[in-house]
Amino acid sequence: MSSSNNSLAMQRIVKLLDENSFMEIGSLVTARSTDFNLSNADTPSDGVIIGHGLIDGNLVFLYSQDASVLNGTIGEMHAKKIASVYDMAMKMGAPVIGFLDCAGIRLQESVDALDGLGQIYLKEAEASGVVPQISAVFGSCGGGLATVGAMCDFNFIESSKGRMFVNSPNAIPGNRMDKCDTSSAQYQSKETGCVDGIGTEDEILDSIRDLVCLLPGNNGMGGLTEECGDDLNRACENLAAMKGDPRYVLSEIADDHVFFETKKDFAKDMVTGFIRLNGTTIGAVANCTEVYDAEGKKTEEFGNVLSARGCSKAAEFVSFCDAFDIPVLSLTNVKGYKAGKCSENNLAKSMAKLTCAFSSASVPKVNVIVGEAFGSAYVTMNSKSIGADMVYAWTDAKIGMMDAELAAKIMYVDADADLVKEKAKEYDQLQSGASAAARRGYVDLIIEPETTRKYLVAAFEMLYTKSVSDSLKKHGTK
Repeated sequence: MSSSNNSLAMQRIVKLLDENSFMEIGSLVTARSTDFNLSNADTPSDGVIIGHGLIDGNLVFLYSQDASVLNGTIGEMHAKKIASVYDMAMKMGAPVIGFLDCAGIRLQESVDALDGLGQIYLKEAEASGVVPQISAVFGSCGGGLATVGAMCDFNFIESSKGRMFVNSPNAIPGNRMDKCDTSSAQYQSKETGCVDGIGTEDEILDSIRDLVCLLPGNNGMGGLTEECGDDLNRACENLAAMKGDPRYVLSEIADDHVFFETKKDFAKDMVTGFIRLNGTTIGAVANCTEVYDAEGKKTEEFGNVLSARGCSKAAEFVSFCDAFDIPVLSLTNVKGYKAGKCSENNLAKSMAKLTCAFSSASVPKVNVIVGEAFGSAYVTMNSKSIGADMVYAWTDAKIGMMDAELAAKIMYVDADADLVKEKAKEYDQLQSGASAAARRGYVDLIIEPETTRKYLVAAFEMLYTKSVSDSLKKHGTK
């Protein structure tokens, strides 16, 4: 059942949901303000359509702002309708999806509209970690409304008409829209860390459907598992050759080769997203040194180091997975930290967030060392030292304090080249090989790359019943 409203707001809902599954709520609500002749204006549904429906049989609650009614601006009743969606979603334990297309706060309603925006903020905060929150920007999303999208767990922007900003490009000193459009989908996706994907309206709706089917409806479901038709022991060829691009590795080891990437344009040196292993949704975090296009050509290259943006991106993702009982897999290939003034300003804080996220996560955690794993950067990347349940290493992985040649130069400062070379080889054998870490219990098993899927399936199956007793603390501070 659906409303007879033929607005874009309703059309988006109908395209997203299973056929004939939408049930509208509050369709007779209108604006209450009488100031500035607003009572004479026609305000059907007060500019926002709310209700519930199904995505592949999964219950979802949603709201869709209607730009054809007072430009979709937020007023008292508009906000109360959105807040009611959150209340219902938290009671029923189902995701909230919001379609944002709004010119801002309704001037005619002043403090009532401001209070309404605050109510939306409050409901988002209350729902955080309780039910998944997904938003999509199809028009304007500026000023305080940008906070609404940023507070969601996942956010998408339509590539041509979607605009998200706190300050408009022309209001930024020294900037003009024709110089740098800071509100564009492309800019927001690459620079802010608030956007998981951009595309056409249909592409975004397809992505939301895929994402909902990967996520549990709430934090009490205990993860999400479906029947798996893929071979659990399937060999994954050529993984070692493509270890630089974890998108390829994750696609290969996943059930049916499906990898859903999040924040794909932001901090590309760190990859995050979801796969399924034996039908169970797994959150994946991986260091990235190379990016390949659909034709297999290398398009970008990065050092195997941790950056401030990459750490923040991964920390936020791990925290989401932990909140919703989604097991975490990490693919480690890192030897240090990104050097640069801009990165240095934020790197220590971001590293702390990632370290705390991995350490405090109580979900099953498995780490696969696919390349280099050196120094404290490795420790931060879900090492056994900070709580990984299982750690695997590929046969050619290097694990230790630092590169063997550099270590030899530091230990034998005044030695000649031949001695340094000899000591570097000795250091590599004694300290940097995966076998050295395995002998000390820091690696559980050394595996061939092509067997990775088989071992990961077995590890997460074993960890399925993992239970960690609650501590007395309220929450961490990072």
